[in-house]
Amino acid sequence: MSAPIRVVIAKPGLDGHDRGAKVVARALRDAGMEVIYTGLHQTPEQIVEAALQEDAAAIGLSILSGAHMTLFAKLVKLLEERDATDIVVFGGGIIPDDDIPELERLGVAKIFTPGATTQEIVEWVRAKVPVDA
Repeated sequence: MSAPIRVVIAKPGLDGHDRGAKVVARALRDAGMEVIYTGLHQTPEQIVEAALQEDAAAIGLSILSGAHMTLFAKLVKLLEERDATDIVVFGGGIIPDDDIPELERLGVAKIFTPGATTQEIVEWVRAKVPVDA
């Protein structure tokens, strides 16, 4: 029997709106995953540290502030520095379609834009995030 997928859901930066992050966290938890929600106003350093301490397989960021390019880039760089590039990074929020290819080049596995369903997110995480045996 395999262990459940462990996912850190985080709200980086100064964005104070976390309803979407909580909805996604709940959907993943209801789907049988272990979810660690870090709360508002987290730095990329805090998020990476939480993911490492919790032995997470994935990090999901919710960003509505417009700082997505900077915050995703910093998080991915920190994961590289900590030799943790096996942690899958995904995210969502208000992210322009034109920025998605650059985020993917940085190493972000998936961006969910407004209108994505929780079922779509759950199915993607199940398909793309490795499960420890």
